[in-house]
Amino acid sequence: MKLNPFAGRKSARPMRWSVVTAAPKGEPGLRWGDTWFAADLVAALQRQGQVAAVVHRSAIAAARERDDVVLVLRGLRRVEPRRDARGGRGPTWLLWVISHPELIEAGELADYDAVFAASNSWGDRALITPLLQATNPQRFNPRAAAPDTGAQLLFVGSTRGSFRPIVKDAFAIGAELAVYGVGWEEYLAPEQICADFLPNSDLPRAYAGAGVVLNDHWPQMAAAGFLSNRLFDAVATGARVISDPASGLEDVFGAAVRTYEGTDELRALLTGDRDLVFGDRAARLAAADQVARLHSFDARARVLIDRARSLRVAAGSSHD
Repeated sequence: MKLNPFAGRKSARPMRWSVVTAAPKGEPGLRWGDTWFAADLVAALQRQGQVAAVVHRSAIAAARERDDVVLVLRGLRRVEPRRDARGGRGPTWLLWVISHPELIEAGELADYDAVFAASNSWGDRALITPLLQATNPQRFNPRAAAPDTGAQLLFVGSTRGSFRPIVKDAFAIGAELAVYGVGWEEYLAPEQICADFLPNSDLPRAYAGAGVVLNDHWPQMAAAGFLSNRLFDAVATGARVISDPASGLEDVFGAAVRTYEGTDELRALLTGDRDLVFGDRAARLAAADQVARLHSFDARARVLIDRARSLRVAAGSSHD
């Protein structure tokens, strides 16, 4: 039997966490995926006995005074850890790079006690622990909706300031695509846009009920192996999924996500026999089960908790 090295130690008591997100507070933040990522991670930490809360970047100064662990979800701007000026141990600072690795600044990683990255291939393995994005299978699961009861072809996401290739390709081949997201009025006719916002609470039902879900990546993130959170969520519902290629995608999802390059390949995937292209319902349910087991926020929380405890015990923290 494998023993827990922390069992019976003071370090096993609940730690107080702040999970720092770059998303804005209030109504604007509801449109940011980072908001829901942080909320799901906090819920997973709480299920494992931790005391955790989401903290917006503007409140980072207050977080350092009360916490055992500050986990920064790297967004578009750098967050510099605030150390105790009096020389005390203070919080353990963790950085999880979940997007835009090209924005990481020189010396930034060295500021943290440990660094994680949502890629199996990016960065120096001696400095960075791979920790992929995740899903919440309590919400994203095949029970969210009966298959093929929603949009036949679904894309959820903003334009990010450009005519995203997978959406452009879908319309180029005449596909009937349901699009949700802001900014599309610049590229699509009003009747081609379902709404500028799909509430996060509606996403599990939308993915589970869709005929096919489309996904894409920022080019830099695809090249660096930062797999989209949408992939984990959609596969967890048993959905059929098509994506642009990304480094390491097949290693993680196997045949559960089909990739394409160019409109001819996309047309072939969308017009072929669906069970042959995407696997039958049993295969998709097996893929959903695998994502729920291996790539849940609970699984990610266990990794983070173990590392934080190890670091604090090694440092001889009086808090543990």
